[in-house]
Amino acid sequence: MKSCIEVQGLCKSYPNFQLDHVSFSVPYGSIMGLIGENGAGKTTILKCILQLASYDSGTIQVFGQRPSPKDNEWKQAVGVVLDDCFFHDTLRPCDLSKVLEPVYQGWDNKQYLHYLDKFQIPYRQYIKGFSRGMKAKLSLATALAHHPKLLILDEVTAGLDPVVRDEILDEFLCFLQQEEHSILLCSHILSDLEKIADYITYIHQGEVLLSQSKDELLEGYGRIGCTAQQLQTIEPQDLLRVRRGSFGCEALVEHREAFHQKYPDILLEPVSLEEIMLFIEKGETAWQD
Repeated sequence: MKSCIEVQGLCKSYPNFQLDHVSFSVPYGSIMGLIGENGAGKTTILKCILQLASYDSGTIQVFGQRPSPKDNEWKQAVGVVLDDCFFHDTLRPCDLSKVLEPVYQGWDNKQYLHYLDKFQIPYRQYIKGFSRGMKAKLSLATALAHHPKLLILDEVTAGLDPVVRDEILDEFLCFLQQEEHSILLCSHILSDLEKIADYITYIHQGEVLLSQSKDELLEGYGRIGCTAQQLQTIEPQDLLRVRRGSFGCEALVEHREAFHQKYPDILLEPVSLEEIMLFIEKGETAWQD
């Protein structure tokens, strides 16, 4: 399967943090959800892909080529929305078309106006009077107005009410109707990714803990609930993480069906992306007596 983005062995060091051989790919025609705790390195990865930050080693390919900071041609096919609206408060949506049209060769003012109308964004109102949701939709409208093939999005739905979030998610799915289009979406709202993502890459403390199909992930992983005594009957290699409480124990397992066949008397349930993250970040790495 061909990839729109290919990241291999990406390393970048800061005084108190480092990306450690990060590798993942975003196939054409798919949505990759990039998840992880605050400070895991997600935004740094996006900046490295966009050539907004340098990196120590590794390779990055976009559209099958290694992007160069001096080459802006590949950026013409990329729409970007970062985690805040960078348009000045004194501007209006009608001003942005004049600012961005010289920047993007494929800028389509008719398309831009279409999205402003679709998102119900007032054309001549100053941005300083916009809500967070309106700013997010305005950023998305500008990202889509030049007909990109790839969207790179950082927390675009953060802090938005469910109605606006659902509206934006629907727009992502519309964008993916063309098979050559792809989306790399960094988000803390894991329920959104469960709705629309095709693949999930989980970054934890600068390392990739998993990168696979979302459906395989949710169908394969499971959560068990048991007593401390039952926990002692389970072989350590069959558990990924364990959490102990005063009323019992729970654990994360990777191969749900195989675990159920081996331990049919242990309560086993499906698990969400959020639960997987909580287990990995707060659970024990190995069960103890």
